[in-house]
Amino acid sequence: MTAPALAHSTELGRMYARSLTDPPRVPSITTVIAQQSTSLDGWIGYMAATAVAAHPDLGAAVGNPGQLRTVVRDSSNAAGQYRDAAAARGDRVHYYCEQVSLHALGRPDHLLEARAALAEKGEENFAVRFDAWWKEYQVKPLAPEITVWNETLGYAGTLDLVATIGGKLCVIDFKTKGTDRNGQVKNLDAKVVMQLVAGMKAEESIVDEAAGTWEAWKYGQDPVLLGVAIGETEVRTLRANPAVLKANWFKFCSLRRVWQTSREAAEAGQPLLPIAPPAPRESPTRLGE
Repeated sequence: MTAPALAHSTELGRMYARSLTDPPRVPSITTVIAQQSTSLDGWIGYMAATAVAAHPDLGAAVGNPGQLRTVVRDSSNAAGQYRDAAAARGDRVHYYCEQVSLHALGRPDHLLEARAALAEKGEENFAVRFDAWWKEYQVKPLAPEITVWNETLGYAGTLDLVATIGGKLCVIDFKTKGTDRNGQVKNLDAKVVMQLVAGMKAEESIVDEAAGTWEAWKYGQDPVLLGVAIGETEVRTLRANPAVLKANWFKFCSLRRVWQTSREAAEAGQPLLPIAPPAPRESPTRLGE
């Protein structure tokens, strides 16, 4: 995940401010979508088990409880390590995509440095495939990495790219994906539709982050919404089905309310209070005393 200048990490998730000097006010698009419960228990267990099986000290640890505990401890956070590594790789690929757009617009860029950073990690094929996709689809960028705001519902986010393709206005979200055993890029998660719809429904976009200057959103007039899966072997481009956009917008609005109620509950006060046992009752007077 990239780090836009107006985004802040908070206890309530990623939030956005109106300027570099203002405190964060609204949740990010991805934070809102994250309110939808998604269980990763199976994947986490699989990653841990795989890490144990591949651990170089497993053979020597068999029959040695102390050493086996070390193997288990080393492997228990395999899912977290994989997630962090994938996120860092995604940031590098997204940064390269942004530099390609800036270069095409004739704006200052760090294209060579971004390409070198991928090559250093053995990830240059992502750039190769992206370059081929860019040329094949004849992408004409308008606004890369643009931060948007919706005051009515209360959220903000940063869109990967607004561009024209084949004369059509497009809002594009890039996803860095792995490759399956058949050499094909893995599928996009359907949640990308909510992300794209929320971006399309923006009311403003940033002009000057330091000054906190915004302008009316210029690209929400029925754009084509594209999810682009970037892999090492291919790039897959998918369009959000227009028939599902309304339902996904309503779902996003509901999740925004879930975020709000969670915030209100967190700020309402201490959820649990200590309570002392009742005072012992006096023994009743015996009859005749």
